[in-house]
Amino acid sequence: MELLFDQVFIAFGFGLFGAVLFAAIGLISGTDETATIAPLTLLIILLGAPPVGVFTFWMAAVVAKHMTHAIPTALLGIPGDTLAAPLMAECEAMRRLGAPHIALRKMISGAIVSAFIAVPCAVLFASLLAPFGELIKSFAPWIFAIAAILITYFSPGKLASTLLLIPFVVLIIALQSFTAIFETKLAISYFLGIAVGPLIADLFMVSSPLGRKKMRRESVNQLTIAPEVKSWSGYFPNPFKVLDKEQLKWTAATSVVSSATFVFSPVAMTVALGEVVSSRFKQVYQRLTTTLSAKNGVTESTYIAEALIPLIAFGLPLSPVAAGPAAPLFNAPPVFTVGENGAQGHNLHHLLSQWEFLGYGLLAVFIASIVSYPFAMNYARRAALFVTKYISHEAIIATFVGLILVISLWEGALLGVLVIITVGLVGGLLSKHFGFNTGCQFMGYYMAILSVPTLIALVG
Repeated sequence: MELLFDQVFIAFGFGLFGAVLFAAIGLISGTDETATIAPLTLLIILLGAPPVGVFTFWMAAVVAKHMTHAIPTALLGIPGDTLAAPLMAECEAMRRLGAPHIALRKMISGAIVSAFIAVPCAVLFASLLAPFGELIKSFAPWIFAIAAILITYFSPGKLASTLLLIPFVVLIIALQSFTAIFETKLAISYFLGIAVGPLIADLFMVSSPLGRKKMRRESVNQLTIAPEVKSWSGYFPNPFKVLDKEQLKWTAATSVVSSATFVFSPVAMTVALGEVVSSRFKQVYQRLTTTLSAKNGVTESTYIAEALIPLIAFGLPLSPVAAGPAAPLFNAPPVFTVGENGAQGHNLHHLLSQWEFLGYGLLAVFIASIVSYPFAMNYARRAALFVTKYISHEAIIATFVGLILVISLWEGALLGVLVIITVGLVGGLLSKHFGFNTGCQFMGYYMAILSVPTLIALVG
C-alpha cells in the first residue's frame, strides 16, 4: 500500500510539472509538439525518472498543450501548433462574427471531454489488439515498412513522401556507417534531428541573403482581441454547461472513432471528422461551434490513442504520434529501446500494466484539466496579450536549441551534433518543400534500423 502511494505521488508530481509547463508553452504560437514535448520527455527519461512519472508527464503535457493551443488559434488567428492548423477556418469565421471568445470556450471544453473519453477507449482497443501483439512483433520489420508506406502516402506529400522514404533511409544508413567508423552508435541524435528539422532549415534559410529576402515581412502583424465576457460563477466552469447537447454528442462520437483509428495522421483525422460534423448543420453559428468542439476534441483523442494503443498492445511505435512526439516512450537508449537485430525491446510496454496505463492516464488527464481548463477559460485574453507583448519567440527557440545541443553532446560529442545538423537540415527542407513531415521521417528512421537489416539478411 505504501509503495502504491509513493507511485501515485511520483506520478502526480511529474504530471503536474508537465501540465503547468506545457499549459504555458501552448500559449506560444507555432510551438510544434514534436520539437517541444519529445525532447523534454527524452530529457526526464535520461535523468532517471520512474516509468509512471515519464508516462504521466507526457500525457499531462499533451492534454494541457492541446487545451491552451486554442488560445492563440481562436484569439490571435495564429495556429498554436501543427494540430491547430485545421481549426483555423472556423476560428476565422467566429472572429468575423465577433465571437472568438465563444470559439475558444467551445474548443477547450471539447478537448477536456474528449480526453476523458479517449483514455478508456484507447486502453480498450489496445486490450483487444494485445493478444496479437507477439505475432505482430515477429513481423515488426515488415509491418514498419507497410506502416511507413501508408503513413507517408496519407501525409501532405502523398506519393512524393512515399518515394522520399528511399533516399531518407539511405541517408540514415550512411550516417550510421560513418559514425560506426569512430565506434560511435547514435540513436537519440537522429530522433532530435528529425524533431527540430524545420527549425534547423529556417536557421540555414535566414543565414542566406536569398532566404532572408523570402522570409522578410513588410509590416508588423496587427492583432485585435475581443474583451472577456464571463458567463459562469467561480473559478472552475462546467464543460457540460459550456457545450450544448448536440456539441457533447458529436464531441463524444468523434472521440470514440478517432480513439480507434490509430494508424492515420492526426491532422487528417481532425479534418475528416470535422467535415463529417460540419455537414450535419445548416445554421452557421451552430455549425461553427459544434465543428470547433469536435475538432479540438479530436486533437486530444488522436494524440492519446495513437500513443496508448501501440504502447500497450505492441511496444512498437506504429503510428504517426508514436513515431514522433511519443517516440521517447518507446525508444530512448539506453533506458528504453524498441529492440533491433532480433533483440528484445524494453520500454513502457514492458514496465506498466494495462490497468496502470488506464489509471495513470486518467490521473494525467485530471491533472491537466484542473491546471489548463480553468486557466484558459478565465485568463485567456490576458495570457494571450502577455505572450504577444513580452514573450520572445526567439528566446523559446534558443532554449530548445540549447537543450538539444546538450543532449547530442552527451550522446555522441561532435558526431552527435553533426548528425543532428545533417538529418535536421535534410528533413526540414523535405518537410517544407515536399510535405515529408516529421511523422514520415520517424517511420523512415525505424525502417532503417529495423526493416533494412532484416531485408539484407533475407537477401543474403
